[in-house]
Amino acid sequence: MSNDPARRPITARRVGGAICAYDTTAPAFGELEPVAVFRPREGDEIVDHAVARDLTRAYYTTLDGAVCLAADGTELWRSDIPGKWSRPHGHHPGCGLSPDGRLLWLYQPDAMAGRSRHDTWTALDAATGEPLGRLPLDTVGHGGTHFAHPDSGEVLLDVGEGQDGTVVLRGSCTDGTPELVAYPWSDRCLIDLSPDGRHFLTVDHGQADLTVHAYPGGEGVFTLTVDDFGYDGEECEAVVEWSGGYLDPDTLAVVLYGEVEETEQEWFRSYRVDARTGRILGEFDSGTEDCYDLRPLGDGSWLTTAASGHPVRRALPGPAA
Repeated sequence: MSNDPARRPITARRVGGAICAYDTTAPAFGELEPVAVFRPREGDEIVDHAVARDLTRAYYTTLDGAVCLAADGTELWRSDIPGKWSRPHGHHPGCGLSPDGRLLWLYQPDAMAGRSRHDTWTALDAATGEPLGRLPLDTVGHGGTHFAHPDSGEVLLDVGEGQDGTVVLRGSCTDGTPELVAYPWSDRCLIDLSPDGRHFLTVDHGQADLTVHAYPGGEGVFTLTVDDFGYDGEECEAVVEWSGGYLDPDTLAVVLYGEVEETEQEWFRSYRVDARTGRILGEFDSGTEDCYDLRPLGDGSWLTTAASGHPVRRALPGPAA
């Protein structure tokens, strides 16, 4: 995300078999209508997707590789992952565009697919699908989520390894040569980048706490535990969910999920937290019954999902809404 709305990544969702793109830079609230719709080839099993900021192209992954579509549905290129998968389940190739839209980063869970002992991260030319370089990873992941940094040109990748944890990587591609930096932990899940690109948010894989880190080095700025929110485990069990993010550059949305021990009743609550100091500012109504259905946009608003599958844009009561 970026402080400049024009540089914010396009919001895209799969609805009814199509990839729908939405304009979240406009001042509209409520259920959003797509501004572009891309229809993948019939028979393709879509795993992940991304849409170019100018809405001229959409990209998606299948179990076999990456595909690029024009706005009229024409397939512009298809880039296959080398080798045939031998396991049909548990591997989900992911994709993400670089901030300038020139690269499509493709995460290949090759180990889970039975292609290799380890995974691969490939930088593709977004215009042609040509591989510019492949980075071998020391991971055995099920899937990966990409986060484009608004200023540096770098992309962060969160690789989920199931019970074994999560690995966070930082990639860049200069003069056609991809480079990789791995953060020194395997137990923190990347949740969001701050809109100004100066920090990022992670949640402990065991869900005991959240940490705000400085970008790019990853140094911890502050950490909040479940106890800091007043849940000490005596009356109910609670965890920090792998959801939320930056409501705006100075405010986090943090979601806690729990169960009342006596009644086994499940609950979740959304909190605003000062992103600079860690001060807990209080609860807010996220407008959804799903603890994962909260996607902050970085401008004070956030998205949930309507029954139609399209996003609903919301904000706290006030002039912005």
